[in-house]
This record gives sequence, C-alpha cells and structure tokens, in this order.
Amino acid sequence: MLASSSPYRRSLLARLRLPFEVRAPAVDESALPREGARDTALRLAQAKARAVALDFPAALIIGCDQVALLEGVPLGKPGTHANAVAQLKAMRGRCVLFHTALALLNSGTGALQVAEVPTTVCFRNYDDTEIERYLVAERPYDCAGSAKIEGMGIVLVESVESTDPSALIGLPLIQLTAMLRHEAVAIV
Repeated sequence: MLASSSPYRRSLLARLRLPFEVRAPAVDESALPREGARDTALRLAQAKARAVALDFPAALIIGCDQVALLEGVPLGKPGTHANAVAQLKAMRGRCVLFHTALALLNSGTGALQVAEVPTTVCFRNYDDTEIERYLVAERPYDCAGSAKIEGMGIVLVESVESTDPSALIGLPLIQLTAMLRHEAVAIV
C-alpha cells in the first residue's frame, strides 16, 4: 500500500513492478511548533503509514513526506503561480535542502522502518523570463519548492547531491528496496 495521493510517488513505485494499491492518508501535514524540517518529514511519513494501516491490518504500508529548506526557511507546495514565482526567485543562485522521509510499516507485525534521505539542490542564477517559461511549461504548483526536477525544472538546476536520485522526486527507491528486502519481499 502506498499511503500517498502523489502521482509522482505512484509513478516511482511502479518502477519496481510490484503490485500495489494507493490510498490517500487523512493526515494534517502542518509542522509542530519548534519542530525541525527533518523531524517533520519523518513524523509525517510515519503518520501517513499509520493512518492507512487502520484500514489494512495485514499489509506493507509505505508512507512518505518531503520538506524543503532554503537557508532554514521551509518551502512548501506553492499552490499558486504567484507563490511559485516567489519561491523560484528566492531559490535562484542558492542551494535548497530537501528532506525526504520514508516509513515502511508492516501492519500485521507492527514492524516499522524509518529513514530520511537528504538531497541538496543548487539552483543556477536564472532570470525572471526563465521562471515564467518554466512555470508555463510545468505548472509545478504541487511540488515542494516549485522544483519539478523530473521535468523542465532540471534546466534551473546547477547541481544535485544525494545518495538516492529518486528521493528528490519524493520516494527514495534505493532505501525502499532495502526496507522491502528486510521484509522478505523479492523485487527481482
């Protein structure tokens, strides 16, 4: 079970060619007072898996969350064109740290595996025209920090540093496959 409404995560999980279902978890994604970005992502990934587990008492439940930070300031999903423009202007020429958290809950045994995969994305010093062209082409209003790296967002990037390239898209497949192997799931 994938505890997510994200089409990006669904697409990534499909790469593993395992049968799965998707269920959007009912979880308040607000950060708690004085909670760090990494801790927020980890807490929410677990909360999403647990929320879906209530309806599936004998399943492997995958929960994910991602929080982006620009010099200590969280960047959420922009939602609107104006917010996306503001985020992209703030990020140009700077680096953003994306905390992608993953939880795998075996709802039958209660076993829980949790991990966080950080990704640093450094953006080049693009201009306002490039921002507008990118937003028209991609409409990344549902992506943390307006960064749709798997699409045209790549043209705004100078470098990416991560141990798992799929983490930035929202589901760290290298970490997930290790967790699934721990649960005796044969992937290939």
